Amino acid sequence: MGEQNHSAGKELQHRTEAPAKKNWHPQAYTLGAISNFMSTFLTFPIYKVVFRQQIHAMAVSEAVRQLWHEGPQYFYRGIYPPLLSKTLQGTLLFGTYDSLLCSLSPDGPHSLGHRWTAGLMSGVVEAVALSPFERVQNVLQDGRKQARFPSTFSILKEFNSYGLWGRLSLGYYRGFWPVLVRNSLGSALYFSFKDPIQDGLAEQGLPHWVPALVSGSVNGTITCLVLYPLIVLVANMQSHIGWQRMPSLWASAQDVWDTRGRKVFLIYRGGSLVILRSSVTWGLTTAIHDFLQRKSHSRKELKD
Repeated sequence: MGEQNHSAGKELQHRTEAPAKKNWHPQAYTLGAISNFMSTFLTFPIYKVVFRQQIHAMAVSEAVRQLWHEGPQYFYRGIYPPLLSKTLQGTLLFGTYDSLLCSLSPDGPHSLGHRWTAGLMSGVVEAVALSPFERVQNVLQDGRKQARFPSTFSILKEFNSYGLWGRLSLGYYRGFWPVLVRNSLGSALYFSFKDPIQDGLAEQGLPHWVPALVSGSVNGTITCLVLYPLIVLVANMQSHIGWQRMPSLWASAQDVWDTRGRKVFLIYRGGSLVILRSSVTWGLTTAIHDFLQRKSHSRKELKD
């Protein structure tokens, strides 16, 4: 136990001292990409069931039956956009956060305000860069669009047939404002409390992977539950396609509220799977990222 506490103390000291050595960490982008790629691939089936619930307001069993009825060949339909976007998300989210944090506080330690600001701005960058991927993904995963838009190319062809403003507002960046709010606040919450929770657990002498897994799971779950109404709104707004029936942001929010019977618990329908998906995804992402980061630090120490 004493050796575990000593090891945890060394890791905590290394994490707080590392930013002072270098303000630019290109490796942070690589580690973020790898961790998000792996966690996205492993949890995509859960994500697809949750998406069907958000669109059709159906029970878990019914969403699973619907996917099964469509056939196994469609079960991973739509995985390429999220796989690419989540890999880019990890690259931007962790890399941009690390760079901004070192710019705000190059000598450390990093305060809650520094972590919140860096997380918020990294979420803004993420939203601007990745909204088009999420838009295509949501159209692909809507079972009502399979006949008209059987592939990613068919969706891109539709978007590119619009004028310049239409490509942005009705095509690639449909539902951008709720995406911006969701991503910026979500990133700020995640990075603000990830390290404090992880460091507190590491001081208890737990195995290396436990603090990161628990910290990511707790943060991902709480953040997703707080922002879940925005997640539902984005899914519904981005499932629409074409010039017809393109309601405004307020009209879309009102439609979601009316469709859910004007009851909050119906908006949160599927919350059990959201908790599971968020816990697993962010737990795995944080644990994988922490594991790769520790391996990288160990290699550097051996070279030194």
